[in-house]
Amino acid sequence: MRLKRRNVLFGLAGLGGTLLVSSCGNSQSTPTDENTTSGAGMPPEIRIGYQVSANAELLAKAAGLAEKAFTDSKVNVKYISFNSGRDVNTAMASGGIDVGLIGSVGVAVGVAQKLPYQPYFIHSVIGEAEALVVKKNINTISDIRGKKIAVPFGSTSHFTFLSLLKLEKIGEKELTILDLQPQDMVAAWQRGDIDGGYIWYPNLPKMVESNGKILVTSADMAERGVVTADLGVVRKEFADKYPDAMKKYVEVLDEAVNLYRKSPEEASKQISKEMGISPEQSLEAMNKLIWLTSDEQADAKYLGKPGNIGNFAGVLEESAQFMVAQNTISSAPDLKTYQSAIRNEFL
Repeated sequence: MRLKRRNVLFGLAGLGGTLLVSSCGNSQSTPTDENTTSGAGMPPEIRIGYQVSANAELLAKAAGLAEKAFTDSKVNVKYISFNSGRDVNTAMASGGIDVGLIGSVGVAVGVAQKLPYQPYFIHSVIGEAEALVVKKNINTISDIRGKKIAVPFGSTSHFTFLSLLKLEKIGEKELTILDLQPQDMVAAWQRGDIDGGYIWYPNLPKMVESNGKILVTSADMAERGVVTADLGVVRKEFADKYPDAMKKYVEVLDEAVNLYRKSPEEASKQISKEMGISPEQSLEAMNKLIWLTSDEQADAKYLGKPGNIGNFAGVLEESAQFMVAQNTISSAPDLKTYQSAIRNEFL
């Protein structure tokens, strides 16, 4: 199934510049006591489930922007690290975090499975920051037949890779597709256990540097109509009770976007500490994603405004339909369900 090209994510280059529920130890966190506030309309704590990806949320963490913003209201900011969107889904399902970062495919699946969260922010539109890295003797997509290719199942890269196979008319049984998290994928690659993997920064360049090459990027796939993004999701109960906290957190994310746009070198130095790569590599990763401010996201092309849900709901619906076609989920909700899920009043 080919996803239809939508105006929602195209022509973005001028603006700037990862599910299936599984067990995760990081989701053991004790739920916030929501009967206690530490400021007007503020919770005692906000638990942020983040992933190591070159986006505004990680930059905000590196620069301490959230802690600074919530100091006066005496809100404790707690960051919890996750390796993939499916682990964030698990934490959300258990009430272990209040906000989290998940790829658009993971969000589409989470809404279909009626997880208790809603998307409120687009952390980044994925471009060249995700790619299929292969051995140097693989020169075309057709050459992956009979090979072992790894992807983190349920992630945006999984979705994009399956879409690539569909577009190229390559059956999934014509190769071996392995479910590996990014760090495990790099280790398997370095051992010579796999022939390639669809992966994102900061692990993508590690595979390239270990005698690999990029065959296809998610920017290439967007040109063919396959769109992915990293989204911020918020637990519905938390958003309903603490809208002021959510508005303030979106302001924090905007501050990070503007820091990157105004001082990219300084931003790369700060985020490199979180990514575990050099500032130069971090800047390269940041430039391969499209960062949007809340004002830009309030456009009808994206999340829209209250009473006028944007077109991104359609991207989520199409992602879910694809996962149904892949027998990953049994059914997908309609467009209205995805429109109802979006919380754009904090933009």
